[in-house]
Amino acid sequence: MLLTACSADGSSGGATADKRSGARPAEGTTGAQPAPGAAAPEKGRQPASGSGEGGEKGDTAKPDIAAPDYLSTFALDVDTASYGYARRTLGDGRLPDAADVRPEEFVNSFRQGYERPRGNGFSVTVDGARIGGGSGASDWSLLRVGLATKAAPPSSERPPASLTFVVDISGSMAGPGRLGLAKKSLNILTDELRDDDSVSLVTFSDEAETRLPMTRLKGNRNKIRDAVAEMEAAQSTNVEAGIRRGYEESVKGHRKGVNNRVVLLSDALANTGDTNADGILEKIDAARREYGITLFGVGVGSDYGDAFMERLTNRGDGHTTYVGDEEQARKVFVDQLPAHIELRARDAKAQVAFDRKTVKQFRLIGYENRKVADEDFRDDGVDGGEVGPGHTVTALYAVRLREGASGPVAEATVRWLDPKTRKAYEESGSARTGTIDGKLWGGDAQRLQVAAVAAYFADTLRGGDLPGTPALGELASRATKLADETEDSSVRKLATAIGQAEALRNGTGPEDGGDTGEGEIG
Repeated sequence: MLLTACSADGSSGGATADKRSGARPAEGTTGAQPAPGAAAPEKGRQPASGSGEGGEKGDTAKPDIAAPDYLSTFALDVDTASYGYARRTLGDGRLPDAADVRPEEFVNSFRQGYERPRGNGFSVTVDGARIGGGSGASDWSLLRVGLATKAAPPSSERPPASLTFVVDISGSMAGPGRLGLAKKSLNILTDELRDDDSVSLVTFSDEAETRLPMTRLKGNRNKIRDAVAEMEAAQSTNVEAGIRRGYEESVKGHRKGVNNRVVLLSDALANTGDTNADGILEKIDAARREYGITLFGVGVGSDYGDAFMERLTNRGDGHTTYVGDEEQARKVFVDQLPAHIELRARDAKAQVAFDRKTVKQFRLIGYENRKVADEDFRDDGVDGGEVGPGHTVTALYAVRLREGASGPVAEATVRWLDPKTRKAYEESGSARTGTIDGKLWGGDAQRLQVAAVAAYFADTLRGGDLPGTPALGELASRATKLADETEDSSVRKLATAIGQAEALRNGTGPEDGGDTGEGEIG
């Protein structure tokens, strides 16, 4: 089963899932409740979160396996920057580095069409399909865990926002698609924000400078545009100085009942000051916690410190995306950011319990950087992920069923804190063998197939061995067919990216250069 995050509504995929509707208050703050049996994690590149080396014990194994053998626990993640940057890299005629490929962020970038909850919590959908085919994959399935929040309210109904923009003006930002794109993005957003919203502007190179203190939009849009226009590329990249100054300005401009967010626009190539993400976040930890300030990272540039930006935003209670051109800037700053300033959930975690009577092996694809110890699932002092309105999160697992298995397969539970009251809630959903018994390819579950193509593509780029992975040429063909069926331009761009990767692997060069990255906030 593959778990990843995505935004926006799309067509539904997968077989009918077992669900429970209506969030319930969480019980306790200690370890997770045991599931009815233990499934061994697959011995592979990355065992599931918290899983031990239980290995395969066969159908006669005793049912007293410890919790780590059948639980998979991770913090939710709605980042998409890894996919956007990979598309940019492929468009430039290079294969992305394996270390920069995070499968969950590839899957996050595509709509899945899950049912939305009625309230402010999550809906949980669990479904999947048989992989089928040769190469030892006939007894494997993909299990999809889908989590969704209620859509964002109209802009007029949300609380006001105070946004502090921290813009990298170092020398490395002088290239095409960097500082110029950041300036265009800020001007686009200045036109879209409400009169009662406020913005401040901080720039940094070797040092940080406040270009504009927290300023209401009403009557000041030209003043904001003038401050943006004056930004010019300078010297080194001192991300630490920029973020510290940004949080200081956010605290100074803090208003009660207002959503406070720091937005970092950078190529994240830190080379001055503290260049360790954890060290930087420690310096602003008090302001982050006391004022509830979240950090949203927007990556730019053909050379981009993807891992550094991801670490910053994960630790800063936020998420990250990548902007490769003006079209994507408009999508992020017009369609997504204004609508997703609020949060629906803080410190959200998911835990999937597999039933060893039906499941022989399982593997979570991705989420290596978001693992949580199984016993910390209900410890609300342990950091999770922040999720906004209209977001979806998808997790895919490769699951190997036992021969002739019938019955429960997995139960997925999401736990989160209400952003205002900090009260904990949980919601669960489950799947049985019949839920994942349909065929993956050629079936009616188009959105599940899109998620599978994205996951297989990412796993191939990083040299993985996911069961049932098609060759790149076949993946490109499947993506093209799905793009025709769904009439989804984002799936068309996925097919292009896969074709470019195949050409580069074969030494024939990119098929369609210049198509830059695409990511989604929600």
